[in-house]
Amino acid sequence: MALQFQIMPVTPFRQNCTLLWDDNSGEAIFTDVGGDSGFLWQEAQALGLSPQAVWLTHGHLDHAGGVVALTQEHPMPVLGPHPDDEFLLQALPQTTAEFGFPVSPAFTPERWLAEGEQLRVGAYVFDVLHIPGHTPGHVVFHCAAEKLLIAGDVLFYETIGRTDFPRGNHQDLIDNIRNKLLVLPDDTRVIPGHGRMTTIGHERVYNPFLQG
Repeated sequence: MALQFQIMPVTPFRQNCTLLWDDNSGEAIFTDVGGDSGFLWQEAQALGLSPQAVWLTHGHLDHAGGVVALTQEHPMPVLGPHPDDEFLLQALPQTTAEFGFPVSPAFTPERWLAEGEQLRVGAYVFDVLHIPGHTPGHVVFHCAAEKLLIAGDVLFYETIGRTDFPRGNHQDLIDNIRNKLLVLPDDTRVIPGHGRMTTIGHERVYNPFLQG
C-alpha cells in the first residue's frame, strides 16, 4: 500500500488534474482543477474517494478555472499557489470567458503557499517549492519518500513552460529548474501540467532547454 495517483486530463487544453491518495488512510486531494469538475468528482467517487482539498500550482485558467465550481458543490480548502499569482486568480472571469471556458468567478485560496512549506496526503509529506518563471507565483509539490513531483507548467517531457505570458521570465524559469528540480534524484517521477510523465534523469539528459 502506498501513495497512489490518477492523472485526468481536463478542459480543451488537456490539463493534467492529478488525484492523489493514501491507500491506507483513504485521504485524497486534487491538484489543479482546471475544469470538468463533475467528471473529476465522479472519478474520485468511483475509486471510493472523497478528496479533502485542492492544491494549485499556479493561477492560469486551465489549472484553476474549475476550482469554484468544484468547491461550491463539495466544500474543501484550496491551497496555493504563491501569492504572486493573485492577479491571475482575480482575472479568471475575463480569461475564462475569453477562451470559451465556463466562466469562473475570481477567488482567493484559503491558504497561499511559499517555499519550504509542507503539505500532507495521509502519511505522505510534500514539500512546496516556489518555481517562478512560467508565472511569478508558480509552485510545485515534491514527495521525497515516493520520488514524485507535481510540476504544473514548469517542466514537461523534453521541454519547459512558456514564459511569454504576463510576468513570465525565461531566465528565472531555467535557473529555478536547475537549482531546485535538477538536484532531485534522477528517478524522481514528474507529473507535468500537460502531456506524458517523465523523470528528472531523463530531462537532465534530453531536455534541450537544460543543456550547457
